[in-house]
Amino acid sequence: MSGMIRIAVDAMSGDHGSAVAVDAAIESLRRHEDIVLRLVGDSASLETQIADRRKRATASGAFDRLEVVHAGEVVDMCESPARALRQKKDSSMRVAVNLVQSGEADACVSAGNTGALMATARFVLKTLSGIDRPAIISPIPSRDGHTLMLDLGASAESTPEQLFQFAVMGAVLAQAVHGIEQPRVGLLNIGAEEIKGNQQIKDAGRLLAASGLNYIGFVEGDDIYIGDVDVVVCDGFVGNVALKTSEGLGKLIAQYLREEFARNWLTKASAVLAMPVLRAFRDRVDPRQYNGATLVGLQGTVVKSHGDADATAFASAIGVARLEVAQSVPRRIREQLAHNLGE
Repeated sequence: MSGMIRIAVDAMSGDHGSAVAVDAAIESLRRHEDIVLRLVGDSASLETQIADRRKRATASGAFDRLEVVHAGEVVDMCESPARALRQKKDSSMRVAVNLVQSGEADACVSAGNTGALMATARFVLKTLSGIDRPAIISPIPSRDGHTLMLDLGASAESTPEQLFQFAVMGAVLAQAVHGIEQPRVGLLNIGAEEIKGNQQIKDAGRLLAASGLNYIGFVEGDDIYIGDVDVVVCDGFVGNVALKTSEGLGKLIAQYLREEFARNWLTKASAVLAMPVLRAFRDRVDPRQYNGATLVGLQGTVVKSHGDADATAFASAIGVARLEVAQSVPRRIREQLAHNLGE
């Protein structure tokens, strides 16, 4: 199908099995008329599920843009990246990434083991020229909509030069996918003052200050949510801790609200009155609409869905992949990096 965006979906990944991937694929095809999806996994199981859903569908036109590619193995969520890379060459994850490398797909989406996906994608697709290591970037809910943050766990430690590369990649993604003309880039630190932070952060700050990016200086943890910043840069250790802390805090707030509204008959009655506000709050922070973390810095588009994603969240990740292909994100990163390095 000429002109269509082709996305390979690792259908066997994630915590809930292939049913979620199949439902997400169908939902995505109905949302977007310019995509073709290739579900990768056990073909017999996938074909049976697709046939079942086609029978129940009121309109089956979207199914014409759904294909199945067989893969005989699955990468477990707790499997080591090295083992997955060496011994699972026919896994749904590996086959999906291979489709991008061969040009049979424009992007890959997987809800599988993050370490294995990063190792596989880096080995098969390679990094862009000028990029030492890929990074994981994702939007995080904030006061003005969302803040893009990277790295969220691809590399536990990063040099100042690598943090600079992360900043370039984050800025390009903010421009290309989120429509921010001059994204404000901040470097996560323990204080906004120039004297704060370790040598790694200070050196990275000097590199960013001398670049053509819209660098606003050091930012602190609270700025991720309420600051005047679009892209927050940090190493993967700090980023992953911040991300998991955010997720835990969100769950704690939801639990507290349920407990307080269920305390007695008066609070239960007030819960009914507050329901419109609670629903609006839930919609603003719904993690499903932010699902889809990109592995930036690769010679191809790879998007990581949360392992616990339902069909709606998984479809959001497929939508992220579609946008990044349409906006030629890897090419734009390569061009921006060359510009900043004066090549």
